[in-house]
Amino acid sequence: MIGQLTGLVGQIEGERCIVDVNGVGYVVSASTRTLASVPMPPSVARFLIETVVREDAILLYGFATAEEQEWFRLLTTVQGVGAKVALAILSSNAPGDVFLAINAGDRGSLTRAAGVGPRLADRILSELKNKIAKMPVGAATIAASGGVVTSAAETGLEGDALLALAGLGFRRAEAWPVVKKVLAEHDGASLDLVIRLSLKDLAR
Repeated sequence: MIGQLTGLVGQIEGERCIVDVNGVGYVVSASTRTLASVPMPPSVARFLIETVVREDAILLYGFATAEEQEWFRLLTTVQGVGAKVALAILSSNAPGDVFLAINAGDRGSLTRAAGVGPRLADRILSELKNKIAKMPVGAATIAASGGVVTSAAETGLEGDALLALAGLGFRRAEAWPVVKKVLAEHDGASLDLVIRLSLKDLAR
């Protein structure tokens, strides 16, 4: 079982690269975010590795951070989410964005990834919403979510505000923490005020 590779990056193409470790070239698949963080070949890079053994192949998936690797592991616990789809999700969404999307029930953020349709996105939201509380997301994301992980079922004023902002083109994952903040700072605010204050914050 390979857990880490440190070697000379000889070639990057598509969603994989070749890592030369003492003359042995390992093919490592990775998200576009991880590959974008790799120095231009030929340079030395370190990858955290998730090894997947199949009947016909041994596949290596590389990550620049332990945070991304943990999210890869969690995403692949969902039926229908294989390694390729998990990498696609992590290519289009940083781990913190995946956290916010699941926490806010934002299907749209997930369906931006190749291979993720509405039904699979709903399954991811349903199966993972109660499993993300202990996932690594970074201090900035915790602050954006108000430090609280909730279910995706917002109702009342909060839900109405989110629907209105979605109609104006804002993704649920980006609008949700802003609406939360506005509601916390302006107790008893009307829907119109919540929307106006949220728009002001989102426009920054």
